Amino acid sequence: MKKNVHVLTALSVAVGLCMGSSLVLADTAPTTQTAPTSGQESTKLATSYTTFAGSTSNSQALVTGLRNGSTVVLVTPATATTPAVQTTFTPATGHLGYGNVNIALSLAQAELTAAGITQPTAAQIEAALNGGTVAGPKGPVQLTGVLALRADGQGWGNIAKALGFKLGDIMSAAKAHGPVPDSADIAHGDKTEKANHADKADKVAKADRPDKPDHPDKPEKPERPDKPEHGGR
Repeated sequence: MKKNVHVLTALSVAVGLCMGSSLVLADTAPTTQTAPTSGQESTKLATSYTTFAGSTSNSQALVTGLRNGSTVVLVTPATATTPAVQTTFTPATGHLGYGNVNIALSLAQAELTAAGITQPTAAQIEAALNGGTVAGPKGPVQLTGVLALRADGQGWGNIAKALGFKLGDIMSAAKAHGPVPDSADIAHGDKTEKANHADKADKVAKADRPDKPDHPDKPEKPERPDKPEHGGR
C-alpha cells in the first residue's frame, strides 16, 4: 500500500513540474508584432490630416490620390457667403509610398501655415502640393509646390530647405501622423543634382576655353627672275 502511495506521489510531482515548465515557457515566449496593413496606414493618415484637409472625404482623397498618383477631388464646403467649390488635380509625382505621402502633406501644411493659412481651401492645398499662387492674409502668395519639387528629382531634405524648413522638424511632425520615408527616399534626387552640377561645370569650362589662334598666312614665294637670253655664237 505504501509503495502505491509513493508511486502516485511521484507521478503527481512529475505532472506538476511539467505544467510549471509549460507555464514558464508560455510566459517567456516572444510575442510577434503584426506590421500595419496598407489599409490601416491609409486610414491613419487620412484621420490625421482631416483637420488640414477640411473634411474626412478630402483627407481620404488626398491620401489615395498621392498614393496612387490618381486624380484628387477636393471640396471646399459652402459658407454663409460662398458656395461649395470643387477642386480637381493630379499629383505631379505619380505613385508615392505612404511614408512619402505623409511627409508631402506635412510639408504642404507647414508651407501654408508659414504663409498665414491655417484653414486652407481645396485650391490652396492644391497649390501647396503642385505649385501656384494663392490668396494669403497679406496678399497673393506664390507657392513652389512640394510635389513639383519632388517631381524634379529633389530629396526631401533639399525640398524642406528650399521651403525654409529643417527636415528634422518636418519628420518629427510627420511621425505623429503615420509612417515616414526611409533614408533612400529622403536622399532621392541627390544623384540628379550632382549630374546637373557636373553638366553646368562642363559647359562653363568649355565656354572659358580661349579660341585657337588663327594660323598666319604663309608668305608668298618670290617670283623667280627670268633667265637672261644667251647671245648667238
